[in-house]
Amino acid sequence: MPIHTRVRSEASVRPAGRVALEAGAELVAVPVRSGPRAHAADLGLTLPLDPAELLAFQDAKGEPGEIVSCPVRLGDGPGEVLLYGVGDQTPGALRKAGAALARRAKGRNGLVALAPEGDVAAFVEGALLGSYEFWIGEPPRKRAATTIVVLGAEAAAVERGTVLAEAAALARDLANTPSAEKGPSWLAERAVELAERRGLAVRVRDEQALREEGFGGLLAVGAGSVRPPRLIELTYRPEGGADRHVVLVGKGITFDSGGLSLKPNDNMKTMKTDMAAGGAVMAAMGALGALGVNAQVTALVPAAENMFSGSAMRPSDVITHYGGKTSEVLNTDAEGRLVLADALAYADRALNPDVVVDVATLTGAAKVALGLRHGALFATDGELSAELAAAGEAAGEPVWPMPLVDDYREAIASEVADVANIERRGFGGGAIMAALFLREFVGERRWAHLDVAGPARATSDDAEISKGATGFGTRLLLNWLTARN
Repeated sequence: MPIHTRVRSEASVRPAGRVALEAGAELVAVPVRSGPRAHAADLGLTLPLDPAELLAFQDAKGEPGEIVSCPVRLGDGPGEVLLYGVGDQTPGALRKAGAALARRAKGRNGLVALAPEGDVAAFVEGALLGSYEFWIGEPPRKRAATTIVVLGAEAAAVERGTVLAEAAALARDLANTPSAEKGPSWLAERAVELAERRGLAVRVRDEQALREEGFGGLLAVGAGSVRPPRLIELTYRPEGGADRHVVLVGKGITFDSGGLSLKPNDNMKTMKTDMAAGGAVMAAMGALGALGVNAQVTALVPAAENMFSGSAMRPSDVITHYGGKTSEVLNTDAEGRLVLADALAYADRALNPDVVVDVATLTGAAKVALGLRHGALFATDGELSAELAAAGEAAGEPVWPMPLVDDYREAIASEVADVANIERRGFGGGAIMAALFLREFVGERRWAHLDVAGPARATSDDAEISKGATGFGTRLLLNWLTARN
């Protein structure tokens, strides 16, 4: 697993010095609330300074992520007490506090933390995601702490936080893997392994099956690569029967050069993560059983490598998608919507779901509109939009509702096909245009589209977010799917 830290709970609070000695920990952490009554709980340790005086000396206010250290003797050796801020103790504040503690514990044998009040699952989630490491070759010298003991925490809360964090970490691992190794068949192999571990049904369509069944978008996007496309289909069925059928679709472009509409070099450097949404959908599928989701959930990940070559699709090509609808290719770098169109049409025509949600690193326009922390949310149903926005807020993966402007539809009209893959009238609104294109393939289904081009990647660590792939969307989907449990 990408997270090598293990969190366990201790329901009863014991003297921290003894617990730290038994756990082999070098750090003991005590929560501090923000506000005029900021204080530290007494764990039976003798500190060289009164905690209140120490906090005042450091001008500490108990803000989430704030840590004040005090050296102590733990057992027969030196250690530290960390007074960690938890702010207003909301889930977001506790994730930030947990992540700060985990990063502070790097290079140490272990950490014993008195559980904060509030959502302990969020605290555990933050601690584990803050412990996330990805490397190739020799591991970093300063490794994450191997064990975190949370005193006074319910085991169920620790378990939920662990499940959510490990799912997000798997999504990060899939997206961080370099594309020299990660082609469409590699991603499909990871899906098969996941299905075997988690009791999911799995089907992988190769290029021959895609051709026979008419998945023209996937075949066109993958035509320029020596590594042919795949369509990954994972299915989860709850043991007690399902109360609804949900289809999740995740863009799985394992590398995006732009094709013949070639990207500049700098724009290609992050394109190993262009399948981040497909990885998030796969990772969410692996956690459904542990979280007891009541719905039947089918995941579709159209996986292809968008490369340039003599066999690559060209601007002016016309694609026949699954189900017969056609699209005119005006820009080969607008390829994600072409593979998603196949998957959405297949979901509508063959799977008969109650609701469809797709996730994709789709447009730079969404980043321009909303920055790097919010995803763009488009939906044909107001209730669905509200549910997903609430799930994103609860998960620390916020999305912002965006309009599906019917008057813009004429901008993606084509003279030779049903629809063009980019707008041609100078209206702007690239993220909206992409969403309108996708809407052409969903029929009359309840449908939502999450454009996560901004928050799927990060340039630095911040709270539970890690540099590189963030796993954005994984926890949002899991919070949404468990909300009706």
